[in-house]
Amino acid sequence: MSQTFEITIDGKVVTVDSSMTILEAAKKVNIYIPALCYHPDLPPTSSCGVCVVDIKGQAQPKRACSAPVSPGMVISTNTRELREYRKTILKLLLSNHDVTCPTCSANEKCELQKIVNNMDIRTSHLQSVLKMAPLDDSSYVIHRDPNKCISCGRCIIVCNENQSVYALAFVNRGFGGSVETAFMKGLDHSPCVNCGQCIIYCPTGALSEKTDIDDVWKAILDPDKHVIVQEAPSIRVSLSDEFGLELGELTTEKMYAALKTIGFDAIMDTNFTADVTIMEEGTELVEKLKSGNKQPVITSCSPGWVKFIETYYPDLLGCLSTSKSPMSIFGVLSKTYYAKEKNIDPAKIVSVAIMPCTAKKFEARRPEMSDSGFQDTDYVLTTRELLRMIKEVGIDFKNLEPAQPDSGMSFYTGAGTIFGTTGGVMEAALRTAYKLVTGTELENVDIKEVRGFEGIKEAEIEMPGFGKLKVAVVHGLGNARKLMDKVRKQIKETGQSEYNFIEVMACPGGCVGGGGQPYGNDLAKRAKRAAGLYADDKKCKYRKSHENPEVIKVYKDFLGKPNHDLAHKLLHTVYFKRSQIDGKVIEKVTNK
Repeated sequence: MSQTFEITIDGKVVTVDSSMTILEAAKKVNIYIPALCYHPDLPPTSSCGVCVVDIKGQAQPKRACSAPVSPGMVISTNTRELREYRKTILKLLLSNHDVTCPTCSANEKCELQKIVNNMDIRTSHLQSVLKMAPLDDSSYVIHRDPNKCISCGRCIIVCNENQSVYALAFVNRGFGGSVETAFMKGLDHSPCVNCGQCIIYCPTGALSEKTDIDDVWKAILDPDKHVIVQEAPSIRVSLSDEFGLELGELTTEKMYAALKTIGFDAIMDTNFTADVTIMEEGTELVEKLKSGNKQPVITSCSPGWVKFIETYYPDLLGCLSTSKSPMSIFGVLSKTYYAKEKNIDPAKIVSVAIMPCTAKKFEARRPEMSDSGFQDTDYVLTTRELLRMIKEVGIDFKNLEPAQPDSGMSFYTGAGTIFGTTGGVMEAALRTAYKLVTGTELENVDIKEVRGFEGIKEAEIEMPGFGKLKVAVVHGLGNARKLMDKVRKQIKETGQSEYNFIEVMACPGGCVGGGGQPYGNDLAKRAKRAAGLYADDKKCKYRKSHENPEVIKVYKDFLGKPNHDLAHKLLHTVYFKRSQIDGKVIEKVTNK
């Protein structure tokens, strides 16, 4: 049981909880202690030693990120000796670091750069001992530069402990230690699922996404190409703080305006196809319930999760919805329905997706995502890549005049926008499933039982005709593993599961915490972005996917009935069993 007591930090008396570290106690009273390997979402690694402090009565400095508080402590954080100690550590790191800050993807966002600047360290006189290691460009999605790695261990904790993927590990110790993949063969020969959480938590530019910016610019500037762009739900709440707006503030109309200024030919919205996804997944759920099948429908919107279940739980792929993600549904419709409506040769259409997710780059390149007769989605840009394009054009985002998207595949409901946070797909699906089952509208559409940031949430939802549906919402692959182990055991022992519907998002917090989101992403920021999406839901004219007039039109004029005939051919997909060693395809498991 925790206790409260007083300690003194730099002359300030602070009331603390016994569960706190010195670093957490200092933050409570706005005392700055430099810390490099520390991250508030992760257990401390105590790797770098930059956060050292003096404790009265103790001979050696202690690392504030991991040292617990104790009653009566008297702590000094900024003595001459501590400053010299920190500077020495930072100089050693810089001497073994590829200091090419202006061209680094993490420039101005790098935590090492920030602390070095704060400590007034100049690099021109430092002797380099760096022996340049080869870059790891084996992955289609993630670029790994070991020459910028400081061996803080954050990526390993996230990959192995939080996500339970085990693609990264430490090799060797001390000054010669490094982060590597198994047998040092590169990320493409590992079980990496491309979730990009390692990028989000990397304090330097050692990990970054492979960029498609130049290819997108080439398409935009080609007069023979018609470039259509979609933006994922969470993008509208992820751009704000980068441009001096409130964290999580909705920027939907400014986002459209920025994309028009960049030069895209048609600005649409992924929220539209999120509503289409609900029509497909909701229909799957209802059809399974009516058939008496006692195994759950599991959502398929998160590509990191899809590759994870293909790798670790291929026996459960029969439970996975065959519906494509909103991004891929938009991609196929852009080169079929949209091309027909606008009388444009689909060969001239370039379909670009702005996503919060690095794994979407992998999804777009899956060979089965070509039901339009072309690669359905040509390029995927992360939120970070869009930010770079906005800055490249010199757009004053904060003061942009609002703009509207083009019609056809842009109108969305509140159900579509909450796809961007954990629990949102579940809530959206239940709003429509209720209508499909009962023929009547759900009155209270705010299904708060599935909201929140607990790792695994369970609820029972009353569904007339079927009694109570048991649902579960899980985010973060480590949590998904726990739930899938439970489902696997139930099905193996009884042939059925207690759950009817399960939502899984690979990234903690869902898409608001995706691997392509802006640097400095933590759980507190993700919660504020989620709040912005729920606010967007509240103000929408329609809040249920089946009410979307553009969705009604696309089914009436083109697709037909959800999950049948043309809709099934274009909007559904197949899955594969993959190797747990290198993630490569072993065999096809399910058909449309």
